[in-house]
Amino acid sequence: MNSKLEQFKKSIKDKKVAVLGIGISNIPLIKYLVNLGVDITAFDKNTQEKLSDALSELKGLSVKYILGEDYLESLNGFDIIFRTPGMRPDLPQLVNAVNNGAELTSEMEVFISLCPAQIFAVTGSDGKTTTTTLIYKILTEEGYNCWLGGNIGTPLLSKIDEVKESDKVVLELSSFQLMTIKKCPSISVITNITPNHLDVHKSLSEYIDAKKNIFLNQTENDKLVLNYDNEVTKSFANEAKGQYVYFSRVNNIDTGVILKDGKIIVKNENEEIEVVDAESIKIPGVHNIENYMAATAATIDYVKPETIRKIATTFNGVEHRIELVRELNGIKFYNSSIDSSPSRTIAALSTFKDKVILISGGKDKGIPYDSIGQIIAEKVKCLLLIGATAPKIEEALNNYINQTDNECEVKIIHCNTYEEVVNRAYAEASPGDCVILSPASTSFDMFKNFEHRGNTFKELVNRLK
Repeated sequence: MNSKLEQFKKSIKDKKVAVLGIGISNIPLIKYLVNLGVDITAFDKNTQEKLSDALSELKGLSVKYILGEDYLESLNGFDIIFRTPGMRPDLPQLVNAVNNGAELTSEMEVFISLCPAQIFAVTGSDGKTTTTTLIYKILTEEGYNCWLGGNIGTPLLSKIDEVKESDKVVLELSSFQLMTIKKCPSISVITNITPNHLDVHKSLSEYIDAKKNIFLNQTENDKLVLNYDNEVTKSFANEAKGQYVYFSRVNNIDTGVILKDGKIIVKNENEEIEVVDAESIKIPGVHNIENYMAATAATIDYVKPETIRKIATTFNGVEHRIELVRELNGIKFYNSSIDSSPSRTIAALSTFKDKVILISGGKDKGIPYDSIGQIIAEKVKCLLLIGATAPKIEEALNNYINQTDNECEVKIIHCNTYEEVVNRAYAEASPGDCVILSPASTSFDMFKNFEHRGNTFKELVNRLK
């Protein structure tokens, strides 16, 4: 019996609970709390009309609703408040509620505190979804009963009754989810850290501090996996409470996971264990070699090397991450809608040997674009721009060309709609070319999320004749 869970169920029945946000992650939470007999009020800034699909899922349940722009003004008299991940915890209404005695938490925080199974969790600016998926697939292939959650998979608090102590739980955690988390996973992985989400975080230091919450409260028996090649994550070893393990693609570190003679190696004081030849990894790109190295460092104590090798040679990758959509008249179309920052686009473009036709741009989240100029000059022959960041991306390219006296020529085309940008990309392409959607920006100017953006792109590409 999970005694912590039983105590939670018993205590929450007497509480007045608010759930902020009636979205994908919180609908299962609301249903779960209703089934526990909780007095629950659901809040959302959207109108009843915009929430029609979500509200139909909750129809017939004993839930009170407060909707509309001023929804947080009614956040009074609650014992427990579940915030949605993207909501800052320092909003005045939330601070006021906490000052008046409310407990501010989230679905993920409660799950981590109650979960009886060992938790593997991944965060980082880039590569966290792929790394999380790899850890989940490796552990599952080894024979463990695994659960996948956080930013991907199923909201897990609603499944907590089914999770056993012998299971393994694998979570992808964003900086937003980590801002207030206090209990840490036993295996924490940080893939890398570059400037990101500065439209929500007040500063880069706040963003970094949020990421550090994945390990700051670990114990001496826990494990932290860090990217040695990233200066920010490398420095986190100084604050690790338990064991830390580095992985490095470019440095021959004394212990950890390294790339040596083209092979991923686990290097201990007394031996080197070959895990997989990097060339046999099915998903392309040096960043995916790093993702496998991170996953190896996290799982090697629990699986056989051949298990990792099997996944590496068979796994086709995660949707919206350099995903081959189709080949038409010798032209390949790739969807990498997940690329919501310059660093992700740099990694995506680095996987191609020849120059590509790049579709880029989207919502501006306040991060610099200087770094993207060089890779576009080197890897792109036609640049199709759309969205608010289009001028920033063009400026980064022009600045690089002017500063280096580079004579490269990149054709630049500005577009207003995704239908226009896909049609123009096809018109510019010749047999043997690759067209890739890699926005280097968030999707919230035109789309609900990066999946919506990627699916729209795929639908338009599949319409081409």
